[in-house]
Amino acid sequence: MNIGEDEWARERARFGLDGDRQAGLLTRQFAELTRTLLDVTPTVGGVLRLVVGAASAIVPDADLVSVTLREPDGRYHTPVETDPVAVRLDQVQYDHGEGPCVESARPDGPAIGWSQDLAHDPRWPSFGPAAAAHGYHSVLATALLPDARPPRRSGALNIYSSKPGAFDTAAIDLALLLATHASLALAHTEAVLAAELESANLRRAVDSRDVIGQAKGILMQRRGITADEAFDVLRRASQDLNVKLADLARTLAARHTEVDLPVAEA
Repeated sequence: MNIGEDEWARERARFGLDGDRQAGLLTRQFAELTRTLLDVTPTVGGVLRLVVGAASAIVPDADLVSVTLREPDGRYHTPVETDPVAVRLDQVQYDHGEGPCVESARPDGPAIGWSQDLAHDPRWPSFGPAAAAHGYHSVLATALLPDARPPRRSGALNIYSSKPGAFDTAAIDLALLLATHASLALAHTEAVLAAELESANLRRAVDSRDVIGQAKGILMQRRGITADEAFDVLRRASQDLNVKLADLARTLAARHTEVDLPVAEA
């Protein structure tokens, strides 16, 4: 969508002042983002790339955008960013354990963290001057997946500006909306992946059960033994050969004229 600067300015002002977004360009932008996130993007990485791109295009004075993810063990990393400088600024926060990215990425952290004068912000004595030294004076971080608990990861959407005094209340509202969209899409994606994984595990379990049944039938017919005895033969051979029982059963079922197993001892 190609939008003139004047039109963007009018839409941004309207977003922040009168709250009437029914037919606005921002409304259409968010509607399209929602459709794409929920219907098109199949991966966590895809969701994060779309949200980072949207933040870069929509939030005024956004010069750098990144996403912080916090692993269940407490480690932080930046999987998606618009510029390598954002990774360096994020890493300063990870290394020193301070800054809005790490604070908002904690499950119990604030929903929003920002500063309009990083060089002189007393809250972050290591991160603030480092960011200013790179030429970035304002930062805004909003939480992703709030209240996440292991094994789910929490995170933050991070936006940097070279402009002092950037990120007013309208920018914060936009960032919060983007973070909400991202959180919903990530939760949706994780649910889909979990369902697919459960389905795949179920199929593997059914396949394993079927092939073990085939192998048991071969041994029962060949040896004249019971189903329990046939399973015991498979189990002991699996242990002796250090091969998974299902893999051993699959080999026996596929090559039953070539493969034989020892009779289990009483």
